[in-house]
Amino acid sequence: MKIHELYPFQEERKQKKRIGRGSATGTGCTAGKGNKGQNSRAGGGVQPWFEGGQMPLQRRLPKRGFKNPFRTEYAVINLDKISKYFSDASEVDIEDIYKRGLVKKKLPVKILGNGQIDKPIKITAHRFSKSAIEKINKAGGTAISLEG
Repeated sequence: MKIHELYPFQEERKQKKRIGRGSATGTGCTAGKGNKGQNSRAGGGVQPWFEGGQMPLQRRLPKRGFKNPFRTEYAVINLDKISKYFSDASEVDIEDIYKRGLVKKKLPVKILGNGQIDKPIKITAHRFSKSAIEKINKAGGTAISLEG
């Protein structure tokens, strides 16, 4: 005998409750739902968020702030990571950054100035911070921005 062949005997199995099948069953007539009211009707009941006519939570809480639908989310990468992962490269393109998995794909890339860069390197990205541009130019490299 194997474990998947085990099963309870027929008399040990719990019978399904047959609702609304006559008064002899104990759940006939109103089918265990009581008399009248919203929950006794077919398809009746309230939504889980309904608070019985009390002012709903989403209307009680104050509405604050502003969500800008036109905001551009950038994937950021610091100069220390670029100098670490591209130590032998003279040019770094956005595709190279995506291939290495340093940032999430399909997000525009912004280079930040945390860390040092010690050799001239040509970096192409969507945006640069001011400190990153200064450090790249100081090392003798160039920062090419794809956005104005």
